[in-house]
Amino acid sequence: MADRSYKPVTPEGQRLLVEIDNRIAVITLNRPEARNAMTKRMRNDLCAALRAADTDDGVDAVILTGADPVFTGGVDLREVAADGVTENPDGNKRQAEDPAQACRDTAKPLICAVNGTCVTGGLEIALSCDFIVASDQARFADTHAKIGVIAAWGMTALLPRAVGKRMAKEMTSSARFVYAEEALRIGLVNHVVPHDELLNYARGVATEIVAATTPATAATMRIYDDTDGMSFTEAKDVEEQAMRNWTVDTDDMQRRGLGKSKS
Repeated sequence: MADRSYKPVTPEGQRLLVEIDNRIAVITLNRPEARNAMTKRMRNDLCAALRAADTDDGVDAVILTGADPVFTGGVDLREVAADGVTENPDGNKRQAEDPAQACRDTAKPLICAVNGTCVTGGLEIALSCDFIVASDQARFADTHAKIGVIAAWGMTALLPRAVGKRMAKEMTSSARFVYAEEALRIGLVNHVVPHDELLNYARGVATEIVAATTPATAATMRIYDDTDGMSFTEAKDVEEQAMRNWTVDTDDMQRRGLGKSKS
């Protein structure tokens, strides 16, 4: 397969790596010397890479991970302290894009492969993915309140949905680390695997997704997101409306050997 990788060109160098193979896009935060702290440029590049993968007809699943030893803690606080926002030539001040929102906007299944420490903004990004595969070296925490800020990428909505309100309040107020096995027990992650097997395991899950993907996959994933928090009746109405508006791809069914009459 030809190299179709999205390569962001930035003054900082290759801080974001994207590889596409077998219909799987792997996006890697690549600033290990700064524990993958995300500069504004990195956040914008990540958002662009997610959009590119989502609109690429050659991609069915996306994996987001970090270069060891950590996943990310979110924004680069030194950059924030130094210059806050970026001022455009026209005088308007602009913040970097929200990478957690970009994750939530991605229609294709998005797997977060958490390879190490995942805190604060990094946790918001992980929670914004469709599901999480964690290394046995992974650990999670929300330190927003501890450092004196309020979350802005969705923590207060996402964390209680994952672990329940009481545990979310405990994690935020104590800022304590939740290690991999506890994260699995409380429903924060889907799977915990040995560190050296993390990316291969995530690729295995993505390969299963690729094999099962139909035109209905992204639409159904969107229904899950759109109905989150609704009552059963409201959610069922959304599902029924989507089904009424859906056109079955009979050609795709035939290619997969589905829907054939019994002889």
